Amino acid sequence: MNDNSSQLDSIDWAILAVLQSDASLAVQDVGDRVGLSSNACWRRIKRLEDSGIIARRVALVDPAKLGLATTVFVSIRTNRHDPAWLEAFSRGVAAIDEIVECHRMAGDVDYLLKLVVRDIAHYDRIYRKLIAAIPDLADVSSSFSMERMKATTALPRPT
Repeated sequence: MNDNSSQLDSIDWAILAVLQSDASLAVQDVGDRVGLSSNACWRRIKRLEDSGIIARRVALVDPAKLGLATTVFVSIRTNRHDPAWLEAFSRGVAAIDEIVECHRMAGDVDYLLKLVVRDIAHYDRIYRKLIAAIPDLADVSSSFSMERMKATTALPRPT
């Protein structure tokens, strides 16, 4: 694992905090907020992008405003862990747009999926698609989020 955080100074961290809050700001505005000229700020942002620390800049969309107000967490257990199965699983997950995150887990659950759907009926259609696409699922267990109490894409500064 490559930890670039030790190479960042306080201004780099300030730039990251500003951009994680609003990546649409002009470089001049970011520079003004962190006490740098536009050119110096641009060079730092470019370095952060070139190093992969800033992976990409995107628009965050409110799922509820698009009719995707239901979040489902799906725990998956399987008895198969061979490369062919993993490839089929990866393809199956990638083909379902409603799966917005997929994590391979340590512990009792093998995989944890996060889905955004309209409602339970929509989830049921996705569930059927998932189990049809991926063989040998030992257990698929779903939990529906009642309320999102915290959601952020901003990463904390390591202490």
